[in-house]
Amino acid sequence: MDVRDLRWFQQVADGVTLTELSDLESVSQSGISRALARLDVEVGTPLLRRSGRTLRMTRAGLDFKRHVDGALHELDDGLAAVHQLLDPESGTVSLAFQPSLGTWLVPGLVSGFRKAHPGVDVVLTSKHLDELTPAVGGRSGVELELTTRPPPDASVRWQVLVRESLMLAVGPDHPWAHRERVDLAEAAQEAFVATHPLSHLWEVTLGLCRQAGFAPEVTLASQDLPTARAFVAAGLGVAVLPVPDAWVPTHEGLHLLPLEGGDAYRDVGIAWSTEQRMLPSARVFLEHAVGQTRAEEGLSA
Repeated sequence: MDVRDLRWFQQVADGVTLTELSDLESVSQSGISRALARLDVEVGTPLLRRSGRTLRMTRAGLDFKRHVDGALHELDDGLAAVHQLLDPESGTVSLAFQPSLGTWLVPGLVSGFRKAHPGVDVVLTSKHLDELTPAVGGRSGVELELTTRPPPDASVRWQVLVRESLMLAVGPDHPWAHRERVDLAEAAQEAFVATHPLSHLWEVTLGLCRQAGFAPEVTLASQDLPTARAFVAAGLGVAVLPVPDAWVPTHEGLHLLPLEGGDAYRDVGIAWSTEQRMLPSARVFLEHAVGQTRAEEGLSA
C-alpha cells in the first residue's frame, strides 16, 4: 500500500473534505478519489461511503483506521528518529569509557561538547575492568570509546588524545616522600599496591619494572585508581600511577615522584570501528574530542 494513500484516507476519515485535501496537497480531487478507490480494492472492501457532500467511514473503515493511525504514528516516529540520528546537531552519540577516565577526562569532554552542541544527546557507558575487547564495533551499538588500551583489532582505529605521565606514588611517612624523583630500580624491594590485574596500567607497570630489572612484590591489589591512591596514602605500599593534568589529589600526603628516564607514561585515546558507518553526531564528537585535547595541550605547553 502507498503511504500517501493511507495518509489521505486518514485525513478524510478525520473530517477533511476532498476540496480541502486537494488544496492542501496540490492534487486534483479526482486524483485523491482514485487513490481512495485503489485503497478499497487493496483492502477488499469499501472504507468510506458518501453521506451528502462528505465521506464517512464504513464499519470496515472504522476498524482499519485504528491500525492506520498506529502504523503511521510508528512510521513518523521512525522517520523522526532517523532524522535525529543523521542530523549532527540533533543526534545521539554513544560513548563507552573505562572507569579510570570517568573522574577527569570524560566529564570535561562531555561538558564541553554539550555546550557547543546542545541539541545532541550523549549516552555514556562505563566498561568493567575485565572487559578487554573493544566496546566499539559488532552489535554493541557503541560508536566511540575512550580507552588507554590500544585495540588489537585492525578494524578499530585509535587516536591518542592525552599522554599521562606515570609516577611512583608513596605515602607521607615513606623515606622518599621528600625526594624530587626516583629511579624505579630503587623500588625493587618495596611492597607494591597493584591496580586491577587485567588493566592496561598494570601491564605498563609490569613492563616498567621489568625494564628496571625486577618483578614487583604485590601486597595489595585494588579494583580502581581511587582505592590504589588511598592504600598508598595509608602507607600500605607504593604504586605506579598516572597523573593527568586535571587530577586533584584525593588523599592528603600522597607524594608523586617522577621516574628517571622520562619514558614512563600511558596514552589515552578514542577508538571507533572502521567497519560501521559513523553517524554525523558521532563524527562531530570525535572532532570535538581531538580538538579540545589539542587546545589544552597548547595551553599547557
